[in-house]
Amino acid sequence: MSGVERPSLDLVFVGHVDHGKSTLIGRLLHDTGAVSEDRVAAVRRASERRGRGVEWAFLLDALQAERDQGVTIDVSRIRFRTERRDCVIVDAPGHREFLRNMVTGAADADAALLVIDVVEGVREQTRRHAHLLSLMGISQVSVLVTKMDLAGFEEKAFRRVERDVRDFLERLGTTPGAVLPVSAASGDNIVAASAAMSWFGGDCVVSLLDRLEPRRPPRDLPLRLPVQDVHRFDDRRIVVGRIESGVLHAGDRLLFSPSGHTAGVRSIEAWSAPAPPVSADAGESTAIILDEDVFVERGEIASHAVAAPSLTDVFRARMFWLGRRTLTLGSELILRIGTARRRATLAAIERVVDSKSLTSRAAVEISRDDCAEVVLRTQGLVALDEARNNPRLGRFILVDDYRTAGGGTISMEGYPDQRQLVTMRSTNVALTKSHLDRAARWNRNGHKGGVLWLTGLSGAGKSTLALGAESRLFEAGIQVYVLDGDNVRHGLAANLGFSPEDRAENVRRVGEVAALFADAGFVVVASFISPYRSDRERARSAAANMSHEVYVRADLRPCEARDPKGLYKRARAGKIPDFTGISAPYEPPETPDLTIDTTAAEVDACVRELVDYARKAFRM
Repeated sequence: MSGVERPSLDLVFVGHVDHGKSTLIGRLLHDTGAVSEDRVAAVRRASERRGRGVEWAFLLDALQAERDQGVTIDVSRIRFRTERRDCVIVDAPGHREFLRNMVTGAADADAALLVIDVVEGVREQTRRHAHLLSLMGISQVSVLVTKMDLAGFEEKAFRRVERDVRDFLERLGTTPGAVLPVSAASGDNIVAASAAMSWFGGDCVVSLLDRLEPRRPPRDLPLRLPVQDVHRFDDRRIVVGRIESGVLHAGDRLLFSPSGHTAGVRSIEAWSAPAPPVSADAGESTAIILDEDVFVERGEIASHAVAAPSLTDVFRARMFWLGRRTLTLGSELILRIGTARRRATLAAIERVVDSKSLTSRAAVEISRDDCAEVVLRTQGLVALDEARNNPRLGRFILVDDYRTAGGGTISMEGYPDQRQLVTMRSTNVALTKSHLDRAARWNRNGHKGGVLWLTGLSGAGKSTLALGAESRLFEAGIQVYVLDGDNVRHGLAANLGFSPEDRAENVRRVGEVAALFADAGFVVVASFISPYRSDRERARSAAANMSHEVYVRADLRPCEARDPKGLYKRARAGKIPDFTGISAPYEPPETPDLTIDTTAAEVDACVRELVDYARKAFRM
């Protein structure tokens, strides 16, 4: 790259309908000489035909419908320059019916200007827009209090609105960078300080824009190249996409997620260039040729192996919903992250937040215009980042009935990165096949081998049932062995902690060991909280059709009341982080093979139920 780069800022203007966003931007463009005189003359003529003064909003309204109705429908993008930097200004719709357009406009913004009419003050849509900005991770927000000429440029009117908006934004966790009084009609505080508002003595809009800072440059973040398409020319396969973050160099070794394929970059292609580029930066659309013929398709994310995105099929999200239908548990949607599209299910609704009051409540459904904290589960693994680490892949869009219907930001809190669980690092190894087959072992024992996987909250009674069943099955002549969560951590999993990733790896190891035991003809009773559904499914697949999931069900309250090891008490005191049921999630089985409710049942009855099931399941 050559020459001196000017700082660049993507800026979105949002606010309630008729609060003057488009007028303000139009005046800003005119007063800074950013539009031609011919275009200004056309606006003057259009305004005169409607019997009005100069309507600066007409500089932006590309659709006749907008002029007729007086509302912004589409998203206008305007390139604009100040003395210090280049800006891309986004004029986003304020009308409730066009909120999805506002979301599209604000998706990649570095900062936002919230526009509020001084006479009308903070309205419902103002609050909703501010909340959406927060959900999209835009923390750099400033406020322009417009139409000060209609309030006689009075300080009292401005301070009232300033107090209300500061209070609301701070409740969202956002401290506004500035709150400015302006008048687009008269040009006050647009490009210079207003004589009519000498009591203010702060920024004008142009000086505010020069003071705002872009987010961390995407090129400084880990490489993320969502694959847009793969083209074939002659014998070459050219992978194309837009680099969302990081820097790509010819010769780099790339990891494609979620497939796990790796390949080197033989060359970076360019059309009408004197020589092939040696690198490509964030924001650039690029085409690469790989040095191996690996299968890569649209939706994959190319990265370096170091600092690769997470792989998961479940994550937490702060989301907003603009769709026509009401969402309930199990609702299916299309999730879009980068160029990937995955079917997703609403797995949990943790709370719904009122955008007006910011109060939260437990809920069993999400209605239109609601904001919520949820858990989403995808069909298959998806590559993503947490929004706090890399917003380029930390945001998502939800599609319903072929329409953008919602979106939000991603958090992996309480859930593991599953990449380590599906990556095979061993090389030059081959399976050793025994001379004895499974049937011979099972015939010697007189029963089939298999796994009874007991899952449930701490205190539900899993270990009690496992040990009780072990004794009775042994007395009945069955080869049986218990694998218990605490016991394996003294050896097999002694090097693991209790982070989501370590929990997942613990279950993976036990699942593989249990499968070996089952193949040898043992009945294995595995007693593990195993809070994540995906981990239990992975453990079950290790034992193929020999595994049976047993849900030892007991609600949190009776489990905490039992608290045989004092763990809940320590967790409530903050001494045990990531404790299942308190500060970490538990995902109950959807279709267990057996459910034993221990809430009020006698221990002996529960053990007998488990033993009876085992005898039927493993009978020759």
